[in-house]
Amino acid sequence: MMKFSYSCLIICLLMSSNIMAQYQPKDFSPTDLQKAHQWVEKTYQSLSQDEKLGQLFIVALYTNKGENEINNVRNIVINDKIGGLILMQDDAAREINLVNEFQQKSKVPLMIGMDAEWGLFQRIATAHKFPWAMTLGAIQDKNLIYQMAAKIAEDCHRMGINWDFAPVVDVNTNPNNPIIGNRSFGSEVSNVISSALAYSNGLQDHHILAAIKHFPGHGDTDTDSHLDLPVVSHDLDRLNNIELAPFKALMNKGIGGVMVAHLYVPHLESGKGIPASVSKNIITNLLKDKLGYKGLIITDALNMGAVANKYKPGELDAMAFKAGNDIMLFSQGVSEGKRLIQKALDDGEITPSRLEESVKKILLTKYFLGLEKYTPKSPENINYDLNNDSHKDLAQSLYSNALTLIKDNKNLLPLSESQIYYVPLEEAPYQAFANELGKDIIMKKANEINSIPARSTVIIGLHKDNSTAYKPYKISLESKNIISRLAKKQKVILTVFGSAYALKDIDISPISTVLISYENNDDSMISTAKALKGETKIWGRLPVLVNDQLKTGMGIDLVPKTTMSNTSESSKVFTTSK
Repeated sequence: MMKFSYSCLIICLLMSSNIMAQYQPKDFSPTDLQKAHQWVEKTYQSLSQDEKLGQLFIVALYTNKGENEINNVRNIVINDKIGGLILMQDDAAREINLVNEFQQKSKVPLMIGMDAEWGLFQRIATAHKFPWAMTLGAIQDKNLIYQMAAKIAEDCHRMGINWDFAPVVDVNTNPNNPIIGNRSFGSEVSNVISSALAYSNGLQDHHILAAIKHFPGHGDTDTDSHLDLPVVSHDLDRLNNIELAPFKALMNKGIGGVMVAHLYVPHLESGKGIPASVSKNIITNLLKDKLGYKGLIITDALNMGAVANKYKPGELDAMAFKAGNDIMLFSQGVSEGKRLIQKALDDGEITPSRLEESVKKILLTKYFLGLEKYTPKSPENINYDLNNDSHKDLAQSLYSNALTLIKDNKNLLPLSESQIYYVPLEEAPYQAFANELGKDIIMKKANEINSIPARSTVIIGLHKDNSTAYKPYKISLESKNIISRLAKKQKVILTVFGSAYALKDIDISPISTVLISYENNDDSMISTAKALKGETKIWGRLPVLVNDQLKTGMGIDLVPKTTMSNTSESSKVFTTSK
């Protein structure tokens, strides 16, 4: 008992000296925590000033930009003694070999991060794609999101990745948002919070750090911050109730990182045009002091046009650190940034304790993630390990559970008629959907619809290009005209393989049945076809406000045929709220 009390006392003393971290493994004992702080203190004392400064920087590693680019990163790792890397495109085996090499060359283990919001596929094309956040936002069983994040964590471990820069907790209230959109769980704060918490826990329960982003809220913007500086001009009441709300709700949930956006928010920062990512008012005064966040604070990528077009490399890094960030992500000027931060220390603009706080927080998180005993990863069979049946089955389950039935006025689902027509529209592939529907479905191209007999059941598939999360969702005038023509004479099942916002300016009143699948890929199309045939349940809910008729929370439950045959109750449950 005395030994336990002594350990607790040591821990309290250590934590009172600003060695704090938001994330801590759930299975850590008081003894484990004591060892962690001892490792941090010993490691910190062994570092030169230059090495301490190096811990503040993460640079990008690409394998598709040639050997000169890789050598440049190699030199930065060795000479600038940086704290971590963010893995970008695109060769998984090569990245593993390089991470193994760079870890061996580093005195302090590197933190390896990746943008893997929808899995490692976001950066590695041979990995399996999981649904975008907007699709996940339609899912009612949030444990499925947890399972997806746990699988992403498994893939991260396989690659030697420690930090997934996810999830996005921006509340997407602007259908014209060019950069968030599909990456948001939706336009309802409570759904964003519950979905993001499931995602974060799925990562961190499996020892991969999460980072909620993009503080203080990127959901209502119409400018891409990769290109220019967006402005969020809402008043404080609106910011507190919408933009800031998910961050405030998740702050005390043990989430290890917050990523700060390149946004100008006049009601939070009085200095004209100052991005949040370099704003002391927003990072130190609001995020750290007022909201009390103790985890790692990291900038959004510093090569993005919103800030890179305005500030010089190095100068930008120093401004970001002085504002309160612990880590500068995607730094374009490590050596100059270190020099300017040291100058600020020498000039008294930054206190030595401020540097100590960030470095020890970084070191403690590295220990919590197991980096004090880094084990090299093997590149053998990596593409299979990142893309196999376990990924496919989970992805199809997620898409199946997201399917949202908006209306089914003529009870056309599940499909029961012997002769059903299928008309694919828009620009993207549709063959996986047609194949899963089966050979009895009669496919007609847009120029063949006049040959469809009147009062037939016709499935219209709006197949939007989903090759990236940022593709336009709007439906062409030609497709709208075809939908209108068919709806006058046929019993139409409109299936949207794309964003729910695609329905924003489509009159669905004459259409019997409308189903939203959210994305156009093989997993989504196969899942949709199975649901239409009555093989799986439909029970997703609309995660975004589309227009006055299509509101957040809309959806109809439709049970599978096997369930319908075993019950006398109605197969459909209509609801407009979660």
